[in-house]
Order: sequence, then structure tokens, then C-alpha cells
Amino acid sequence: MMGNWRRVLWLGILAAVMAVAIAGYVVNRSNQQQASTAPVLGSAFSLIDSDGAAITEAAFFGRPTVLFFGFTQCPEICPVSLFEISTLMDELGPEKRDLQAFFISVDPERDSPAVMGEYIAPFGENIRGITGPLSAIETLAQSWGVYIKKVPIDDGDYTVDHTASVFLVDRHGQFRGTIAYRENHQIALDKLRLLASL
Repeated sequence: MMGNWRRVLWLGILAAVMAVAIAGYVVNRSNQQQASTAPVLGSAFSLIDSDGAAITEAAFFGRPTVLFFGFTQCPEICPVSLFEISTLMDELGPEKRDLQAFFISVDPERDSPAVMGEYIAPFGENIRGITGPLSAIETLAQSWGVYIKKVPIDDGDYTVDHTASVFLVDRHGQFRGTIAYRENHQIALDKLRLLASL
């Protein structure tokens, strides 16, 4: 009888050890997968802002940062997302602290600094435009896992399909998540509030 009790005890201990080992493996594997898909925040780039001034990866460090890739002739996603970002930043008020936001063009063929400046003007000082050579834009977008595809349309013009997520980066250059297109307003506000406080 005593032997059976000990056997059950040892089997229980063995099962617990195996469960811990499996859980550790799963967590480690998940962390590795997240690390492999996280944006390469230190990727070097040299572009220009909507004022024509040079801008590099250094702009994403030292301040909490919001990044959005899009283009000025985007019919819906870009204006809606930029309006939401700007509105959220206004709602934060003093809690915004030194939070900054960048709108990075995926259509530099049409989005010159002047065009970008005019497009983002309604958003006040909340959002700064970035454009530059297409090859540099594509390299930067790729480092963030951003999808970009030029798509011809019937009238001989074109549009650009692109990732609609807003990227959040803390002041140390660490990726802190995303805001999805048309995400719940309060959830998005809470995400920005947290980002600004980091």
C-alpha cells in the first residue's frame, strides 16, 4: 500500500517537472518567434522630412514614437488613420509629453516634401511627414515588415497597397506594439498614454 502511494507521488512529481519543462520550451519558442518578426529598429536610413530636412534612424530614438506608412492619394485608410493619431495625441494633452508621430510615404514618386507638407498640415504639429528615394523607403518598410505593392488601376494611374498598422516605439527604440486600423478608440488612447509614459 505504501509502495503504491510512493509511486503515485513520484509520478506526480515527474508529471509536474515535465509540465514545467514543456511550458518553458513554449515560452522560449514564442519569444524567439516574436524576436524574429520584430522590426529592425536600428536599420539605418537617410530620407527627408516634409520641410526638406534630412532625417535618419536617430529620429526614432530618444522620444516615444508613432510610425505610420501610407501615401497622400490613399482614399481612406491613410486619412482616417492620421486623423485618429492626431486626435488621440490631442486628447492626451499634457500626458502626451514628448510623443512624436511620423507619416512615411510609400509613394515617393508623387509624395514630394511639398506635397507631404500640404497633406499633413491639417494635423497641426502632431505628425511629421517623411519621403525620399523609393529604394530607401522600400528598405525601411522591409525592416518593419511593412507590405508595399504598386497596383495599376483602370484609368492608367495607380494606387499602393500597404500595411495599415500604426507602429509604437518607446524612447529607447524598442518596439512596443501596434494600433490596428479602426481599433477601439479608448484602447488606442490607452496604448499611446502608456507609450508616452515609458
